[in-house]
Amino acid sequence: MPDEEKLSFFERAKRGMQDFIYGMSAHEMTRQALKTRGSMEHLFILITMGDLLGVPILPPYYSLRLLPYVVPQIATWKRRMLREKDLVDALA
Repeated sequence: MPDEEKLSFFERAKRGMQDFIYGMSAHEMTRQALKTRGSMEHLFILITMGDLLGVPILPPYYSLRLLPYVVPQIATWKRRMLREKDLVDALA
């Protein structure tokens, strides 16, 4: 066997072990952190842009100052907030 084939096999084996260890130890924590981050982002948008749904929490001046940062997320946020929820959604 040439050295390149041995090296690529060992690199693939190393990568496979790294992925396995990551999956066993940190994958669930990463998913939970991403879910928490998404919830916090949606809560932030609700607080700042709640008047779009009829929930005025902050004065419009502050909402307008934050508007350029929030515009890309408004469509998905509206869909998530106005989606009908049931018991199964709470379990997931």
